[in-house]
Amino acid sequence: MEEFLEKVYAPMENTQVGAHFWCIGEHTARWNSDVLETVGDLHGRTYDNVDSYVSDENVIAMIERGEDPQAQLIKRGHELGLHVYASVRMNDNHFGGAQPSQMPAMRHNGLTRMRIEHPEWLLGDKTTQWFAMSWNLEVPEVRRHRFEHVEEVVRRWDWDGIELDWQRHGFHLPDDHGYRLRYVITDLQRAVRRLTDELAAKRGRPYILAARVNATPEMSRRIGYDIETWVTEGLVDILIPAGSAYTDPSPAIEEYLELCRGTDVVIYPGFDSRVDGWDYDKFVGPEDAATKDCMRTRAVASEWHAAGAHGIYAFNWHANRDSRRELLCQVGSPETLRGTDKIHAATHRYKEAFGTVGQSWAGAFDNDRVWGQVPVALKATLTGDGPTITLTQSEDLEQNPATSIRLRLRLDQWVVGDEVAIEWDGTKLNELEHRYHFAEDAVANLLDVRLSDTSSASWFISPLTAAQASKGKHAVKVVLRKRNPRLACDIVLTNVELVVRYDS
Repeated sequence: MEEFLEKVYAPMENTQVGAHFWCIGEHTARWNSDVLETVGDLHGRTYDNVDSYVSDENVIAMIERGEDPQAQLIKRGHELGLHVYASVRMNDNHFGGAQPSQMPAMRHNGLTRMRIEHPEWLLGDKTTQWFAMSWNLEVPEVRRHRFEHVEEVVRRWDWDGIELDWQRHGFHLPDDHGYRLRYVITDLQRAVRRLTDELAAKRGRPYILAARVNATPEMSRRIGYDIETWVTEGLVDILIPAGSAYTDPSPAIEEYLELCRGTDVVIYPGFDSRVDGWDYDKFVGPEDAATKDCMRTRAVASEWHAAGAHGIYAFNWHANRDSRRELLCQVGSPETLRGTDKIHAATHRYKEAFGTVGQSWAGAFDNDRVWGQVPVALKATLTGDGPTITLTQSEDLEQNPATSIRLRLRLDQWVVGDEVAIEWDGTKLNELEHRYHFAEDAVANLLDVRLSDTSSASWFISPLTAAQASKGKHAVKVVLRKRNPRLACDIVLTNVELVVRYDS
């Protein structure tokens, strides 16, 4: 137990973290439950892989020793000065794209008898293939099951609050029916609010209810989250706008703040494991992946604070004591972010579909990053126009001078002879440094030795002054003036980045 508690709290101890949201589980219980199957039960404690065996058998050993890891987590968190919340994933789907018809032959450790016996309670072909085995929340029995899970969790332990994680994963109702059926999700949210109000009255202190929802109110409505009703009826205390898979860097913080104006509801936009996420290698450069993700994380957190967010939420930040410590000591405050290297960048939009190369998590991003501005193809236009990308720079760089401020754009399929005009806030940038983006064939070139002198992708870089890159929003317009007539493919704008450095 002591090793377990040490591992859990090592990343958070002595950082800016003020609350720990503990994932209480997805489909099975890590305690002797009255309403859920216990881990390992379905297949008689035999497992299809070592990871499942080690994970579940450690939990069972704790139960058999009479230990209560949930109670100990709360106790240790309070000793460290943290609030401790139970986090319930309302419709987690880590079944690897499996279809309901495959369940009888599956040995997945998250599978339960209830799911196998009631395939008609799943979304099946009513949603994207990857989430076919997600619960269909229009089914009353499913909502009752999810409520009983939450009820047991909140009644058994004295948490400071509970989070309903609707975004893990945000596929709950038949496609295109979320808005019309939003009342059924509100039904469950309301039932949990009544429960927490009852418990708050009994114990004489608040029982905070948090909800992780989509990054924009528009997509929340389409999924089936009726945020307006939740706020009006007081069905939530903390709203966490976030992506369903990986970070959505463009949450509509101002819109959520407006929805909550005049109430006590607070907004904590949420990070996921990575900022640029899927197909990550495609968007790395010139920095290595880890460096760039840290710089993007700082920039995004800084932008969120500037937009008026009440705090920051971090999800899936797998870490030991040191690996995320620097960020967890910075992102919680504009003051600790000031003077740190950042990359303010356009959000990447991406969607994966079954039947394509790299189909893993196909459909997972359908509802995320809807405000993604890149990649975008450069097309000839009648009026000499082109895509305009909005970047937000969140600090006063004249009061806190940076060593270098550079705008950089990455163009894929650009070749010498193409003419592309780049404007910053309406002014054409005339002196642009050109660098090829070299990415050799990693399969054939195992030693990662540069073999080419040119590349199909290029970076165009321009220095900016502190006055040019002032705090606020900036417009970057990219116009195709002339395309090499021998090329039938488009030039694609893949990255627009404002790089602010203090170290070099």
